[in-house]
Amino acid sequence: MFSETTDGEIEGRRPRVAVLFGGRSSEHAVSCVTAAGVLEAIDRTKYDVVPVGIARNGQWSLVSADPAAWSLRSESLPEVVAGEQSVVLSADGTGSELVVHAEDTLPRSLGRVDVVFPVLHGPFGEDGTLQGMLEMADIRYVGAGVLASAVGMDKHYMKVVFEAAGLKVGPYEVITDRQWEKDAPACLERASQLAFPLFVKPARGGSSMGITRVTNPADLRAAIETAREHDPKVVVEAGIVGREIEVAVLQGRGTEDPRTSSPGEIAVQHGEHEWYDFEAKYVDGAAAELSCPADLPEDISARVRDLAGLAFEAVGGEGLSRVDFFYTPVGDLIINEINTMPGFTPISMYPQMWAKSGLPYTELIDELISLALERKTGLR
Repeated sequence: MFSETTDGEIEGRRPRVAVLFGGRSSEHAVSCVTAAGVLEAIDRTKYDVVPVGIARNGQWSLVSADPAAWSLRSESLPEVVAGEQSVVLSADGTGSELVVHAEDTLPRSLGRVDVVFPVLHGPFGEDGTLQGMLEMADIRYVGAGVLASAVGMDKHYMKVVFEAAGLKVGPYEVITDRQWEKDAPACLERASQLAFPLFVKPARGGSSMGITRVTNPADLRAAIETAREHDPKVVVEAGIVGREIEVAVLQGRGTEDPRTSSPGEIAVQHGEHEWYDFEAKYVDGAAAELSCPADLPEDISARVRDLAGLAFEAVGGEGLSRVDFFYTPVGDLIINEINTMPGFTPISMYPQMWAKSGLPYTELIDELISLALERKTGLR
């Protein structure tokens, strides 16, 4: 049984969890697929689950709770479509509730929301914007706060923070919208000084969308323009020879240190996929294989876990993150990125690494919700 306190604990009922997905970014469909995994695995005997979809135009709607409606199908990508009814979060100082609005009808309350589980990827969801709205409404939510979400989304400032924390990052260049519009040839010249192959990425994107592997300098301009279709700010990274090692991080309880999974290693089954691209991540289940625990020397395994925890704390992480590294032939561990809302699809690495580390998917979701419910609202 739950007891009610001045901190907003729940009395005698199941916590109501709003699973929020879709969104305005180019990763809309990926968010829907992630939501399908969460809706499939969440313990509905323990939580009252309310699925809320965000259409590409930003409209919130009450949507189907059937995971199959949001799974990845070969003939089409799932999408939240704006409808005649919209859902808003209403806060009055004593709590927050979901309210349905429709034309020619009175607003209808869906009841109080205890925690939001935002499985949005990319800008306008994973980048601190949504988190800021929830903070202003004093609503508890799963995952990183405003600053950690913003830093974790921006590959430029992420690297700046990592370097300040003593983590090793690879060579890179940043091309802003103003710089590109003012002097594109100078931007190309700067980027061309990096060692090829290059990876050209939207600075604030994910799921490998808009990323191009460039082996010929003549192809660099087109790659930058492709990235700019997703984000006017672009990061160009020198390719690093090394094994791709990932660690799943889970916030500790209370004052405990972050918890880290056994390291995992991504092995792309080369053929149609030169690297770990969108198709390999989300469509072709046989394209990539996870080895967990990765075949690493014991000291390297311990070191990469320590560095993953350091990266999590460097950005001010909460809830969960996946931290990716390159392990080079000379023994260096170079951090690639942190993902503060990693995918939860059936073939996503974050839940797989925790499952192989002894924390099954449903229990992982339960732990994330519990962490969110325990977290204070406001400054912390």
